[in-house]
Amino acid sequence: MKRALGPALKISALRMPALAIPVLAIPTLLFSGTMRAADAPVVVTSIKPIHSLVSAIMQGVGEPELIVDGAASPHTYNLKPSNARALQDAKVIFWVGPGLEAFLEKPLQALGSDASIAALDDAAGLVKLPFREGGAFEPHDDAPEHESASGHEHDKADAAHDADSGHASDHDDDHDHDHGAFDTHLWLDPMNAKAMATMITTTLVTADPANALTYQGNAKALDDKLDALDTEIKGMVAPVKDKPFIVFHDAYQYFEHRYGIRVSGSITVSPETIPGAERVSEIHRKVGELGATCVFAEPQFEPRLVNVVIEGTRAKSGVLDPEAATLKAGPDLYFNLMRGIANNMKDCLSGA
Repeated sequence: MKRALGPALKISALRMPALAIPVLAIPTLLFSGTMRAADAPVVVTSIKPIHSLVSAIMQGVGEPELIVDGAASPHTYNLKPSNARALQDAKVIFWVGPGLEAFLEKPLQALGSDASIAALDDAAGLVKLPFREGGAFEPHDDAPEHESASGHEHDKADAAHDADSGHASDHDDDHDHDHGAFDTHLWLDPMNAKAMATMITTTLVTADPANALTYQGNAKALDDKLDALDTEIKGMVAPVKDKPFIVFHDAYQYFEHRYGIRVSGSITVSPETIPGAERVSEIHRKVGELGATCVFAEPQFEPRLVNVVIEGTRAKSGVLDPEAATLKAGPDLYFNLMRGIANNMKDCLSGA
């Protein structure tokens, strides 16, 4: 489905001192400005974290469109007519891949045939972690193997806590998801974000070589900011990384492995399916047995389940937002998302 696009036409704006511009030249300048805006390729992105990375790289050229906006989740999203039109008009489309945005798979085949489509789960250098199946609080004897490539290997120490991770068992939920061989919440590790940013840059340069220098300069700045963010988050979560907690669904494996935090299990394997009473009851028992400090809800999903799980225990409730449902889209969103997760973990786990 991928193809290289031809270079976009580049029309330079007329430059002259402001006081020397005659009145008759104004329509010409406005027309020229309009043509410059039209030079940018139509770029469509699937979810907010990806939109944020693409926005950062496209700054000064154009702004990508976003499909899953607002508080919507890719796990439960239904394509809108406006989304279908955007896909049909797109020259470049970025998504994580069919494991996360399953709702996009057929529309991309039907509507995106004229676009260069980049599935970012194919980016070179990604660390990919397998889904954690089966019993939620069963220890893992072996840490998952990391699928890594040049330049983006994780520190080995970051995965040392893996033996404390897992999922609650409930036969009704064994088939809750069909997301492929690996966890698709790849962006929750800044090193994976760097790998995806490299693929985004290469795709944009191929589609729009006239703006290659801008894309490449923005990508270098983004790369440096992601390194700084990684260092910042390590310092934020270090004091609380050994305190166990429960999450709504198992979306945080990459954050967990990068920073050595201790997720003890999840309420549901997949947010598409509400867990049954047996599963909720089991997790309630396990929260007490483990001494879990916090149980985290998510903005898009039913918070009542979290209240049931912590009732009668010493655990507190918090909120984590792995898909940026509550954040404003744009180039800063990725950084706000990652800092928000780190801050909310630190506050709840430290008793703040």
